[in-house]
Amino acid sequence: MSLTAESHRIPLSDGNSIPLLGLGTYADPQKTPKGTCMESVKIAIDTGYRHIDGAYVYFNEHEVGQAIREKIAEGKIKREDIFYCGKLWNTCHPPELVRPTLEKTLKILQLDYVDLYIIELPMAFKPGDAIYPRDENGKFIYHETNLCATWEAMEACKDAGLAKSIGVSNFNRRQLEMILNKPGLKHKPVSNQVECHPYFTQPKLLEFCRQHDIVIVGYSPLGTSRDETWVNVSSPPLLKDPVLNAIGKKYNKTAAQVALRFNIQRGVVVIPKSFNPQRIRENFQIFDFSLTEKEMKEIEALNKNIRYVELLM
Repeated sequence: MSLTAESHRIPLSDGNSIPLLGLGTYADPQKTPKGTCMESVKIAIDTGYRHIDGAYVYFNEHEVGQAIREKIAEGKIKREDIFYCGKLWNTCHPPELVRPTLEKTLKILQLDYVDLYIIELPMAFKPGDAIYPRDENGKFIYHETNLCATWEAMEACKDAGLAKSIGVSNFNRRQLEMILNKPGLKHKPVSNQVECHPYFTQPKLLEFCRQHDIVIVGYSPLGTSRDETWVNVSSPPLLKDPVLNAIGKKYNKTAAQVALRFNIQRGVVVIPKSFNPQRIRENFQIFDFSLTEKEMKEIEALNKNIRYVELLM
């Protein structure tokens, strides 16, 4: 597979395609100055990124939409050049809420469609205005979810042209099988977004998804920010790994660039998040070298089944 900075899309099972490298846009809204996300998306588009990964619960989709629209107005890109992924949040699983939720996202983005819409998590919270509903003891209030019914509502969004493709996130094999074996399945999930990096290579899930023509999109492909509110900070930092750094030295690349290249070479889409202009550009410089089979095996051997994002919910 010859990958270049200009052409690194891979096919999805529904006939659409997805760029192997995207920009993640999650940031703590409390700690991120207004406009940071918008500037970062503009820098990413100027750098060559065509895949932007966002979500309603990141509270910055208005900035992402504005950046995309400004770049279209400048003549830098056309809408169809950009691949935007949005997500259905946990409080919106009831089928009757799926389309209105996506329509709300489109209104915030001021776009006519998203390229990929995914169920963010296989579990549901109590529907309502609270994004993170909690009881008087501070515990999350869960809600029974029928993933198959939610999926049918997702299929209807695709049929209506509001989402070009539909997929899932954080689903395990059992949850994927539930959808794949659903009677009357109309559109199967094209992708499953999960944590994936050299310390958590997901070999079994990757193999299962390959068999079913489901693309794995890897979040936290560089480990993660060390934010103790949602990350296991006792885990060793991935980018200090001696093997990744030694391979990087050989190619005059950083450990981060090696970690990203590793995943795209095995067909895993990567969406590193950065709002640092230098790193946004650096993360894109992964198409001018390739890892040997021996190096790929060395990196595979680093797998420690370390999950940085523990989803403590």
